[in-house]
Amino acid sequence: MTDRNDEPPIVHIIDPMSAAYDAAFTTFLAHTDQKIRAREELARVVGRLPRHRALIDAGAWTGETTAWLAPMFDRTIAIEPNEHMRTELARRCPEATVLGEDIAVAEPDVPADLVLCAHVLYYLPQPSWLPQLQRLASWTAEGGFTVVVLQNPDSDCMRLLRRFTGHRYDLDALGRAFAATAGAEWDVGISTDPAFITMPDLDTALTIAQFMLNVTPLAHAPVMDEVAAYLDEHFRTPEGYRLSCDQDFLELQHNGPDE
Repeated sequence: MTDRNDEPPIVHIIDPMSAAYDAAFTTFLAHTDQKIRAREELARVVGRLPRHRALIDAGAWTGETTAWLAPMFDRTIAIEPNEHMRTELARRCPEATVLGEDIAVAEPDVPADLVLCAHVLYYLPQPSWLPQLQRLASWTAEGGFTVVVLQNPDSDCMRLLRRFTGHRYDLDALGRAFAATAGAEWDVGISTDPAFITMPDLDTALTIAQFMLNVTPLAHAPVMDEVAAYLDEHFRTPEGYRLSCDQDFLELQHNGPDE
């Protein structure tokens, strides 16, 4: 019988509702331009809005993006079921109405000119994506946008995820499914925005790789040495490690009457 102490280290399974996940997310943000690039794209969307009465951030996490967007709107509603993250969210966005339920049961009390759902769908079963998107869209005012953000399935980070978990996340297919059921009230488009993670050493690269691998349930956690070998083979540079984390922006514009 093998002594457990002799077993090779494996990728840690991180509860997305835990402080450990928040810490891993913070490490990721410290080494990527993804959030800066996302803000540039969101600013473009906000600039196209006919009104700025309300924002709904569905899956607001710790509220960093929420706090950046909130001054552009008369009112902000943030949906975040993670109690730990809600504490930081409330600190960053004291003016926001915070709903502690999942998207599937949350009930915002006003339609929003921008409904944002960024990097949330990884954590939801893919068969639920279309109903979840339809629910988000139902909160969108006439002339407003629902914007859903995920990493592009062909980015380096998603290649890493697919290599070790077999999972693939594709907003393009979701957009087509929504368009097939939504009718003329909605314009549907998708764009890809480049972003990168740059890390100085293997320890940092492994920390962020573990964070990426945890966006999907890990039934069988990969062995760390195998992840390290994959990073070395594909993403090592003279300065450290570099992975693309391009983002897809699925944009739904509501052209019909307010619900």
